[in-house]
Amino acid sequence: MATNKHAQIRYNTLDKCFRNSGKRFAIADLVAACNEAIYEFTGKEEGIQKRQLYDDIRFMESEQGWSIELEKTKDGRKVYYRYANPLFSISNKPLNETEAIQLKEALLTLSRFKGMPQYDWIEELETRLDAEFKLNKNSEKVMSFEENEFLEGKPYISDLYNAIIYKKVVAIEYKTFKNENSVTYELSPYHLKQYNKRWFLFGKSLNFETLTNLALDRIISIKETDKAYVSSTIDFNEYFDDIVGVTIPDAPIEIIKIKIAESLVPYIKTKPLHPTQAYQFEDNMHRIVIKVIPNYELESLLLSYGESLQVLEPASFVEKMRMRIEKMKNNY
Repeated sequence: MATNKHAQIRYNTLDKCFRNSGKRFAIADLVAACNEAIYEFTGKEEGIQKRQLYDDIRFMESEQGWSIELEKTKDGRKVYYRYANPLFSISNKPLNETEAIQLKEALLTLSRFKGMPQYDWIEELETRLDAEFKLNKNSEKVMSFEENEFLEGKPYISDLYNAIIYKKVVAIEYKTFKNENSVTYELSPYHLKQYNKRWFLFGKSLNFETLTNLALDRIISIKETDKAYVSSTIDFNEYFDDIVGVTIPDAPIEIIKIKIAESLVPYIKTKPLHPTQAYQFEDNMHRIVIKVIPNYELESLLLSYGESLQVLEPASFVEKMRMRIEKMKNNY
């Protein structure tokens, strides 16, 4: 399929020309009609050449296109084009094979959200595309996401999503990794966030002043209640701006200075640790500075870079990192 600029405008214009029984169209006429259509759409003179139109016609005639049948009549040196069936139109065949494959790839991208109620239609539509275009043998997956398909708690996403949308208080039976017995939280759910391939729920419990943060893989059950929902005034578009991950300690924002090895510079530059990251090169040293509230997730992220990274400031965070590294060393 031609993927160059204004391809769909040209296909639609050619379709109209091929259906026009009151006028004959040679290749020069088709070029003029397509250029006029492009100009009407863009307001710019972006002319195309005959070679492009020949490629477009070949594509429309192919199985990857719309399998059109053209009647080509030669009159002198000119060849005139029209549909063999004057009632045919590509608009009567909504999807060609290439478009169906592209749509399925889009569905595969969306499929990472399976389990959420607004995406229940994905599996059904994907099956219909396979049946109609035999895509199982003609297409292959071209994108992969780092998703934990076996993560416990994913089935609860749908219920929690609905509870947030329809403002329902839910009773959640929850069991932490540290306790053998479960506890029940009654809370107004506000926000679902994914981090490090796990899902987390944020909501307000009447028993706590601050937000409650629950990992979905530790949830045992969810029940809707008739309790009064407490609306949130938090803007979750900004709520996580000052941290890495999902844990927000009751602590101030710190300016954290980090020394990085030269080999790590391109990776850290292209994949910043945090949006506030600034790169510095001083005293023959590569450094980055971030402004965040230190938390466990930040510690774990920094430790993942091993010996290529060293925290310089503040002293309290340096000590916390040193203690974790010391404990790690004692394991070996």
